[in-house]
Amino acid sequence: AVIFGKEVFGGTGMNILNPALTARAFLFFAYPKEMSGDQVWIVDKADAFSGATPLGETMIGNMDKIPSPVDMFLGYIPGSIGETSTLAILFGAIVLLATGVASWRIMLSVFGGGLLMGYIFNLVALNEYMMIPAWQHLVMGGFAFGAVFMATDPVSATQTIRGQYIYGFLIGLFAVLVRVFNPAYPEGMMMAILFMNVFAPLIDHYVIQANIRKRRKRWRKVAVID
Repeated sequence: AVIFGKEVFGGTGMNILNPALTARAFLFFAYPKEMSGDQVWIVDKADAFSGATPLGETMIGNMDKIPSPVDMFLGYIPGSIGETSTLAILFGAIVLLATGVASWRIMLSVFGGGLLMGYIFNLVALNEYMMIPAWQHLVMGGFAFGAVFMATDPVSATQTIRGQYIYGFLIGLFAVLVRVFNPAYPEGMMMAILFMNVFAPLIDHYVIQANIRKRRKRWRKVAVID
């Protein structure tokens, strides 16, 4: 992650993509068999039980086996690191916000974009994936973890205030979009964040240009009045 996700771009503060997600994306597409499935990284004599994650159950069509929202929120479910307890993630969000490390605008807009996309699919409801309650997407898989710890990376995210709202909203929207339309890859958070990392500088550019145009109009009005 440090070498290929950060140093190749020039070192600390120069990377355009989230280093951790860049490394995970490389491993996922280079070694899909070793990175996917219910038995990955599980030895024959595991000291705990293993099973399909909630998103894994949706991928194979077992909608009736999806855990209850309360269990997913509290973390009483099998899952990868960072996707089991939404409650613990919210505690982490409080710490990040209290220390000023992360942007609440990005977090809030990610959840907002996911909710909106989920509600749109609920209205269409052409298949079982689209009928998953919109709010349930927020506690399934790595959505909450990505919104709190990954999308808010201060280097690869947008820097302008309005840009942060746009950036976060589109991440949430695309994450649910990938989940519904690509059942072979039920977790869309990684791809959504990396995709928007690429467009973050462009979003900031247009936000800044829009502000410049507004200020020019104001100055022209003042000049005309004078």
